[in-house]
Amino acid sequence: MDTVRPTEEMNRRNASFDNRLRPTRFADFMGQQKVRDRLTLAVEAALGRHEQLDHVLLSGPPGLGKTTLAYILGEAMGVHVRATSGPVIDKPSDLAGLLTSLEPGDILFIDEIHRMQRTVEEYLYSAMEDFVIDIMIDQGPNARSVRLELPHFTLVGATTRSGLISAPLRSRFGLQNRLDYYSREELAAIVTRSAERLGVSIDTPGALEIASRSRGTPRIANNLLRRVRDYAQVRAGNHISADVADKALALLEIDPQGLEEMDVRILEAIVSKFNGGPVGVATIAVAVGEEPDTVEEVYEPYLIQEGYIDRTPKGRVALPKAYAKLGLAPASAQDSLALF
Repeated sequence: MDTVRPTEEMNRRNASFDNRLRPTRFADFMGQQKVRDRLTLAVEAALGRHEQLDHVLLSGPPGLGKTTLAYILGEAMGVHVRATSGPVIDKPSDLAGLLTSLEPGDILFIDEIHRMQRTVEEYLYSAMEDFVIDIMIDQGPNARSVRLELPHFTLVGATTRSGLISAPLRSRFGLQNRLDYYSREELAAIVTRSAERLGVSIDTPGALEIASRSRGTPRIANNLLRRVRDYAQVRAGNHISADVADKALALLEIDPQGLEEMDVRILEAIVSKFNGGPVGVATIAVAVGEEPDTVEEVYEPYLIQEGYIDRTPKGRVALPKAYAKLGLAPASAQDSLALF
């Protein structure tokens, strides 16, 4: 039997899955009400003046809809969206190529904009303010600057770490919006909508069960729905109830609080190996066999948000909720018992 390997066709199918679930209008975008209201108002005002939309900065944890909002803005403005990411733009000439290929009013979407090279970022300043870019040609005595006129465009930048964006770049964004984690009810509505598009039956308790384990993130909710859909198709007549969702997510080792195996390992490391902390993130990463950046950016935010750990100047410390999760007494209680 031939081994099944990932192919370009499989990648296209995965991309098609994501695009099928991605809303294309503000009316279909659930949650983030304040952000939606501000962006909708900005779009209506720009269209009324027959101008391009002001530059937009979207920040927040991954998976909350920054990319989706960029494409919704393009749809609302009736313009094309050209997407790229910060690390891909290595040289000023790369940026110049992107900017000169735009049509008037188009949106340039730069994901992870905080990871853009600083030398490239500086070229954005004049492009965003004056819609020109100066490129140096040749070197030494023959070096000269060539000014390129740019169409009036809109830059939409997305970042998961807004603190790493330089002040000069941040100040050039007229619309700055932060996306926050979603409520359980908002995620349940997203799951219900996605299930309808996927052609799988789901009831309200089933949607809430998936939503409660989605860590406040629509991307995770849709990914979990995809796995629960497989379980329902094979073992539950293509219907997702709370019981079906619970059994499917149990196979994925995702508990009712949305904690994965790695989350529990991190809590166990802090509590059992380092006496509840404080302990540095690099040490935690070594203890659980993961990269420090992954621990800090993927797992830690949810554990902090849910009150399992705290970040202090000396390191991470476990909170009483972490001890309760592991079935242990808090450190203070353990210490007091040790005195007798």
